[in-house]
Amino acid sequence: MRLGIGLIAFACTLAAAGAQAQQVVKIGHVGPVSGPNAHLGKDNENAARMAIDELNARGFTLNGQKVKLQLLAEDDGSDPKQGTAVAQKLVDARVNGIVGHLNSGTTVPASKIYHDAGLVQISPATTATQYTKQKFPGAFRVVANDAKLGGTLGRYAVETLKAKNIAIIDDRTTYGQGVAQEFAKGVKGPGVRVVAKEFTTATATDYTAILTKIRGAKPDLVFFGGMDSVAGPMLKQMKTLGITAKFMGGDGICTEALGRLAGDAVGENKVVCAEAGGVKGAQEGVMADFRTRFKQKTGAEVQLYAPYVYDSVMVMAAAMQNAKSADPARYLPELKRIKYEGVTGTIQFDPSGDIQNGALTLFTYKGGKRSRIDVIR
Repeated sequence: MRLGIGLIAFACTLAAAGAQAQQVVKIGHVGPVSGPNAHLGKDNENAARMAIDELNARGFTLNGQKVKLQLLAEDDGSDPKQGTAVAQKLVDARVNGIVGHLNSGTTVPASKIYHDAGLVQISPATTATQYTKQKFPGAFRVVANDAKLGGTLGRYAVETLKAKNIAIIDDRTTYGQGVAQEFAKGVKGPGVRVVAKEFTTATATDYTAILTKIRGAKPDLVFFGGMDSVAGPMLKQMKTLGITAKFMGGDGICTEALGRLAGDAVGENKVVCAEAGGVKGAQEGVMADFRTRFKQKTGAEVQLYAPYVYDSVMVMAAAMQNAKSADPARYLPELKRIKYEGVTGTIQFDPSGDIQNGALTLFTYKGGKRSRIDVIR
C-alpha cells in the first residue's frame, strides 16, 4: 500500500512538473545594452520587463489556463554579427516570439533567422524600409519607416526651415544611410541644392575632416543620418569650426540624451529631429501615465523607444490571447488583423507588417531639453 501511494505521489509530481513546463511562454528581447547605444538598449529592455511583469501580475491566461511569461533578454551591441548570434541563441531557446531589435543594421539580418525558424518578430524601433520589404510574414514594426520619416524631414527642411544649401552626412549603417537617402528624396524645390555628401562611422569620434569640407560649401542646414552618440560630439565640433547651420536628423538623434552629449552646442532651436511615433490630444494623458509608471518601476526617465517596446510586448500577448495559443503559427493570423489600443495609440498593421497611419513627432531643443514642435501622421 505504501509503495502504491509513493508511486502515485511520484506520478503526480511528474505530472505537475510537466504542467508547469507547459505554462511558461518565452518572449525574447534584443537590444544594445553595451556599446554606444547602450542607453537606448537599456531603455528598451526595461520597458519589456515592465510589460512582462505587469502581464504576470494580472494573471496572464491562454485558453483559460494561467501561464507565466518569461523574458529572455540578449545584447546585440548594435553589431550585426553579434545580432545574428543572439538571434540564433533565442531560436535555440525555443522562444515564442521576439521583440527587437533596436538598430536596423541588426534587425534586418536577424529577421532572416527568425523567419526561417517560423517566429514572430515585432520591432519597436527599426525604420529601414528593407526590413518589411523582405515580405517575411512574421515581421512587424510599430513605428513609421524611413520613407515616411526621412521624406517628412526633407520636406520640412525646404518648406518650413526654408533651407537652400543642404549638406548630408550618414554613418554608413543600414539605418543611417537609409534615412539620409529618404531625406535627400524629400529636399526638392526651386533653388534647393545638396552642396555636400559625406560619411563617417558609428564609432568615429573625430569629424574635423568632413566638417571642414562641408564648411567650405556654406550650407544653411546639415542633415545627419545616425545616432545621438555621434550627433552630440559632431555638434560640438561644428561649433568649434564655426558652422552655424541648422542641424537635422531622424529618430536616432532625437533623444533626451542629445542635449547632454552636445552640451551648449545643441543651441536654441538649432536642432530639428523627428521621432517615429508620437501622440497628442487625449492620448497624451495615457503616455504621461506610462512615463510616470516607468520612472517608478525603473528609476529612470524614458529615453526614446520604451513606450513602443512596451506596446510591442502587449500587442504580441494580446494576439496570443485572441488565438488562445502561444504557438507563432496560431497567433500570427491574429496579429495580422489585430486592432490594439496601446500607450502609443492604435496599433494595426498593413499587409507588409508596417504600422498603419504611423505618427511622427517633430522636436527641437531649448535649454538643452527636447521640445515638441508637432505630431503629424
